[in-house]
Amino acid sequence: MQKAVNAIFEQIGAVVKISAVYQTPALGFEGDDFMNCVLLVQSNLSSRKILETILAIEKRLGRERDSTERYSSRPIDIDILAIGAEVKETKSLTVPHPELQNRRFVLQPFSEVNQEWEHPILGKNVRQLLEETEDASVITKQSKWLRNPRKDYDVSKYNYIAIEGNIGAGKTSLATMLSYDFNAKLILERFKDNPFLPKFYENQMRYAFPLEMSFLADRYQQLLEDIKQFDLFQDCVIADYDAYKSLIFAKVTLQDEEYNLYKKLFYLMHKELPKPDVYVYLYQNTERLLENIKKRGRKYEQSIETGYLQKINEGYLEFIKSQQSDTIKIIDISEMDFVKSRKDYLAILKQIID
Repeated sequence: MQKAVNAIFEQIGAVVKISAVYQTPALGFEGDDFMNCVLLVQSNLSSRKILETILAIEKRLGRERDSTERYSSRPIDIDILAIGAEVKETKSLTVPHPELQNRRFVLQPFSEVNQEWEHPILGKNVRQLLEETEDASVITKQSKWLRNPRKDYDVSKYNYIAIEGNIGAGKTSLATMLSYDFNAKLILERFKDNPFLPKFYENQMRYAFPLEMSFLADRYQQLLEDIKQFDLFQDCVIADYDAYKSLIFAKVTLQDEEYNLYKKLFYLMHKELPKPDVYVYLYQNTERLLENIKKRGRKYEQSIETGYLQKINEGYLEFIKSQQSDTIKIIDISEMDFVKSRKDYLAILKQIID
């Protein structure tokens, strides 16, 4: 069972909760007792992909499906009980599971991970279904619990994480995924509200200074106000930028006199801001950055040139070298796609916590 839990975490999604293990008599045939538990899993995979992955996990763990027998002993049996409020019936998959409400050995552990989940057809939550089920079979709670592999990747042990990187590196995607998986507070840069950004890409000389000044003011205000809402000793906060981003970009875009003035203002404001426990820099090669920029389709970004991205990258690396801190993690994601590949995503998590 533990191997199955580990495989589900590695291939399907974050395991949020694991119920206790219950021993139950074999159902539908004479045989050894079953051990049952229920997992609450967060996943962005489709129901079809989840089913395919589960079948592959079962096969790898030694299960051989026999179409001639409905009930028989098997080393592992993984069922999809429900997928949110989805109702689906195909040849290979029915959700919610059609026998869910009739099985105490399902409802009891289900109630431990999400008793308020409401059956989309019956209109009753798990707690009510458990109270009303006619299944009087005896189930025995075991003392041994399964271990959640999520504990090996738990970035929420840090109070404040800043995800940084060049334009198009995937900062927002990673920060959002982390906050979702670990129930962290999320701070996203409000670049869409900046009226100078589209103008900057049309005329950098004219709009660089007002752009950088407006970003400086907005980042300062956002970090100061948003982080004050949270208890950095209790909450985990993940931001898709660090305040030093302002200085890095300003050094590339501003003239020397403008930059010197900007730098004075930056350091006056920066000393009031909390510093991240971990600073993660996602390194992406320029070719992939341009691909990502083109793919996300922001019209004003399509004129960004290779040289500009290289200067930004050099600025980040220069800043990182100057810090001499073991709280900075440089992660090369040039050959990764952590949005589509959970393996890549977990590899990044491992580097963050190591």
